[in-house]
Amino acid sequence: MKTKKITKATIKSFIKKNIDNLFVNIESNFDGMVDCVMPCSNGFAKIQKSKDINNKNTMGIPGVWFVDSSRNYFLSYENKNFLGFECANSCGNWIIAIEK
Repeated sequence: MKTKKITKATIKSFIKKNIDNLFVNIESNFDGMVDCVMPCSNGFAKIQKSKDINNKNTMGIPGVWFVDSSRNYFLSYENKNFLGFECANSCGNWIIAIEK
């Protein structure tokens, strides 16, 4: 059985479709003090609907960053409480999900 490739468009569609029920877990982000990505996970937090949802790099979600030139690496994500997607890139690693 083939699985469909997860793309930036897949993630953006998921965000727009579930904007009122989204949770985000920022696992790491870029830290300019040490010039690299550092861990920072605080667990899942419900996001507030943003007026800036059309921002192509953040979709209006604090801590979420998309990079250009296909340098985002996406995986599906599922645990006992959440279902969504994980993204890793040069700006960090984050999970965007909805409650099951």
